[in-house]
Amino acid sequence: MSYLWTKAFHIVFVSAWFAGLFYLPRILVNLAQVPPESHAERQRLIGMAQRLLRFAALLAIPAIALGLWLWLAEGIGRGPGNGWLHAKLALVALALGYHHGCGVLLRKMVQGQSRRSHTWYRWFNEVSVLLFAAIVVLVVVKPF
Repeated sequence: MSYLWTKAFHIVFVSAWFAGLFYLPRILVNLAQVPPESHAERQRLIGMAQRLLRFAALLAIPAIALGLWLWLAEGIGRGPGNGWLHAKLALVALALGYHHGCGVLLRKMVQGQSRRSHTWYRWFNEVSVLLFAAIVVLVVVKPF
């Protein structure tokens, strides 16, 4: 029974973490569109983005810890025919890199060093959706 509880909470925390990764780049899109003279709007969006970045990081910790528990303690993905888990772990590593990248982009925006357009941030925003979809497909379908 503990396996099912662990799996359920892993799914909850992964979904919550990705919700942060879905919305954080959207705030970056909005920041890229703020006129230079609109200091109050810029500061409000920066504050929102910084809080969301920290909150998403806090959600990632139990998501990863529970996933590691499922893998190492419960035996998920052991044995032949579990290549899907290796692909999932690679995508999770990319998601962690994406999360870190969001922090780097936000820091550059705060320092006024961002040279990217709102269109670039719109495309960047889609990466988290693709990662999430690929991870879900790997876990549910287990294609290899």
